[in-house]
Amino acid sequence: MASGRYRVDLSALDEVVKKLNWVISDLGDAKSDSKYKTYLPPGALGESVAGATFVEAEKLHVAHAEMKTHLEDIVEHVHDLMDDFGTKTKKTHGAYQDQEADVTKSMQGGE
Repeated sequence: MASGRYRVDLSALDEVVKKLNWVISDLGDAKSDSKYKTYLPPGALGESVAGATFVEAEKLHVAHAEMKTHLEDIVEHVHDLMDDFGTKTKKTHGAYQDQEADVTKSMQGGE
């Protein structure tokens, strides 16, 4: 704008908050799935038998456990990030809403 003033579209901010809440909800499913639906019990990839050690199965199981932990950490981080962004967006929306109400009140002759 030529006057150097900005206009904030509160309905767009509202939409962002709604979409973030939807993403957070979906991340809750991913968080639960990564923790509880990716369990691989020991021996599921093969077991050692008398006289023979199946080293690869143990290595795969350890690699799976490490990757599972890594995925859980990633999902947790993204969830926290979205939650933080959503909280800040809600606060920003509220602040702009308050400012808009104050401006409207002052333009109508209020204090």
